[in-house]
Formats: sequence, structure tokens, C-alpha cells
Amino acid sequence: MKKFFITTAFVAASFLVVNPALASTHEVQQGDTLWGIAKENETSVAKLKEINNLESDIIIPKQIIKIDNEITYNVKKGDSLSEIAVEYGVTVDDIQKWNNLETDLILIGEELTLKDVNTSKENKSTEKSTPEASVVPKVETEEKQEASKEESKQAPVEQLSTEQDKQEEGKTITVTATAYTAKCDGCSGTTATGINLLENPNMKVVAVDPDVIPLGTRVHVEGYGEAIAGDTGGAIKGNRIDVHVPTKDEAFDWGRKQVDVTILE
Repeated sequence: MKKFFITTAFVAASFLVVNPALASTHEVQQGDTLWGIAKENETSVAKLKEINNLESDIIIPKQIIKIDNEITYNVKKGDSLSEIAVEYGVTVDDIQKWNNLETDLILIGEELTLKDVNTSKENKSTEKSTPEASVVPKVETEEKQEASKEESKQAPVEQLSTEQDKQEEGKTITVTATAYTAKCDGCSGTTATGINLLENPNMKVVAVDPDVIPLGTRVHVEGYGEAIAGDTGGAIKGNRIDVHVPTKDEAFDWGRKQVDVTILE
């Protein structure tokens, strides 16, 4: 196991070695020409003009000339060299050469140098990650923000009201009721709320869908009596309950029936 981690660390480190590279920018000095700068940096005059949006070969001292259209890309989860290459209009071989990569393996968080990037691709990628600027007048924007704040304040109240409605005292709902017992092979005897039914076989407990009847609610079940909503079940969804009884015989006798459940506070 140690050998694996050491090897991985060595490989990862090897990808971060960067060979000396040509300058990415050049400050124009007295006597410089585009042709001379292009030759010195192994590029062409046409490419320099394109990258720097120059309409002529005229340059002036102290002007900064970009040698290549270079950006730094931070590797994210799910990235691959082929996808990055397509997105920025370059090739996998180019990316490997620029970053001294011997394989297609890249690491999350690794910074890749991309040169000769297709400008339209770069702009398109930037547009994806940059929120669209708002042209709405400031007053209107503030009004929208205030409205959003009001909605945020009101939402919890509405949700709370909904929950209260579900538990409203005296509210009655009709449900399909079956029965179960804790005395069975493989049964733990402990409910979803921690009630041990093996130790309390006569306790009135009902398995419910918490979205309909919240756990801990006291209820009255027609034909069963007062009970606590203290358990859940995989098949207990919607208006469906399971009443706990001490024995299998009682569970069979109960069967399946429609009953009214009244919420008690």
C-alpha cells in the first residue's frame, strides 16, 4: 500500500514540472519591429497582429505585445484533456506539450497552460461562467429584492401553517389500516422513534407516513383507540397506517380496513 502512494505522489509531482518557456508578453523597445519580435519568439507577424488586434505593423516603445493567446485553466472534477481541447479550439497533443504531460492523466486543481486559444471559444466559456449583467434600473432591482425578501419571509410561515394544518386538533382523515406485530422472526421490536414493542407489547403505536401524520402525533384510530404515531414502514405511504397489536392472531383478525383517524393534540 505504501508503494502505491509513493508511486502516485511521484507521478503527480512529475506532471507539475514546467520547462522554461518563451515569454508570453513583450514590452516594445526602441528599434523593435513586429517581424523581429515574431522571429525571436518563434511565431508569425500575422499571429501577433491577430492576438493584439493590430491593423498595421506599427508598434511604439513601451507597448505590451502579447506573444501568444495564453490562459491558465484550473482542472475541475470530470474534466478530460479531450474535452478541454475541444472547448478551447486546441489539440490534446498541444496541451500535453505546453504542460509537459506524458499521459492524458490530469488532476483536480491542477493548472494547465493553454496557448493559441481560439478567442471565440474563450469568450464563449467565459460567458457561461459569468452572470449576465442586469440592465434593469436600480430602483426596479431594489423593488425586486424587497419582493424577494418578503417572499422569503412569508415562505416559512406558509410551510409552518401547512404543517399545523396536518396536525390540526380534531382533524379527521380516512385511511387504509392494516396491522402488524413485533413478535416475528427477524423483527427488532424497536420502532422508528425508539419505542421497544417487545418490552411494551400492549402499547398503542401506529406506523404512519410522516408527510401525512408527523411522528410523535397522538391520534385516535377508529376501532383501535388512542395511539401515538411512533413508527414508519416501507409500504406506509399517503393515507395508509399500520396499527401495532401484541400477537400475530390479532394482526390476522384485524385484516385490512378503512378507518377514520382523528388528530389529537
